[in-house]
Order: sequence, then structure tokens, then C-alpha cells
Amino acid sequence: MTAALPSLALVLLCLLQAEAQVPMQLHLDTKKVTAQGVWHVTAIASNCSIFLKMKDGMKSSMAIISFMPEGDLAMKLVWPLQVMDKCQKFELLFQQSGQAGHYVGAQEKRDLHVMETDYSDYAILHEAHHSKGEPSMALQLLTREQDVSPQLLQKFMELIPTMGLTEDMLVLLPKSGK
Repeated sequence: MTAALPSLALVLLCLLQAEAQVPMQLHLDTKKVTAQGVWHVTAIASNCSIFLKMKDGMKSSMAIISFMPEGDLAMKLVWPLQVMDKCQKFELLFQQSGQAGHYVGAQEKRDLHVMETDYSDYAILHEAHHSKGEPSMALQLLTREQDVSPQLLQKFMELIPTMGLTEDMLVLLPKSGK
């Protein structure tokens, strides 16, 4: 029994370190996140094979983030589709995990972390999808305007390798105008 304790401690330490790899916004103010309405998804880096096949044809999308009274996060996304000149709408629901800035997918095995935000200009989100087939992760840069400052883009690009992603997995989404 005593020999198992160091092993258990090592496993717990590894789990804590894995969670600690994604820094989060401390004391997330949900009212400030929703106060100014629309966010634009302006850059994404992901190792998802579907995303990597589609990334060159993607355009900036709009996201509306809201919080339920119990603290759950709802995200409505509108993605312009280049092929049919239409928009695809998605609604995602994430349940509060008990830790500020960390949410868990209600229907799917997804983790969403609000890594950093200044509330008025940008937010950086980390999403991990834990599927049976292919686990994947994504970093998303949300901005209030469709234009991204060079400093903010540099900050986002510096985060990419820290999350185990590479620059070839990055797409800067052009403005959609829709």
C-alpha cells in the first residue's frame, strides 16, 4: 500500500500539470464579456484534421457569448460559407466547471478555457476536444473589431507553440463583410 502512494502522487501531479498548461483569466467578469455584444473570430490555430482541410477557405465569423443565470456559457456562432454564399449558424453550450474561466461541453467532450481577455478589445480561448477518434485542440482569437493590431497578433502567435501547435496550423481569417 505504501509503495502505491508515491505512484498515486505522481499521477495526481501529472494531472494537475496537464490542467495547468492552459493558463486562464483570473476572476473572469462574465458581465464584461457580454457587455459589448458581438465578438469576431479573427484567428484560429488548431490541429483538428477537418479544420486543417478547410482553413484556407474560411472567413471571419461572429460570435455572441452569453451566460446563463447558473453560470453556464452559451456561444452562438455565424460562419460565412464561401461555397454557397450563405452563413452556417452554430450554438454551443458549455457548463461551468466550478473554476472561473473553465467550461465543459454540455453535449460533447470539450473543454473551453478563457485564457486571457481585456474585455473591450480581445479574448483568447483554448478549446480541447476529447473524442474517441482524434483528440484535438484549438486556440481562438476573438476581437471586438474585425481588424487585429500587430501587437495582439504577435501575442496570439507567441501562444501557439506553448500549446503544442505550430504556425502552419494557423489561419488569419479575412473579413467576411457579412
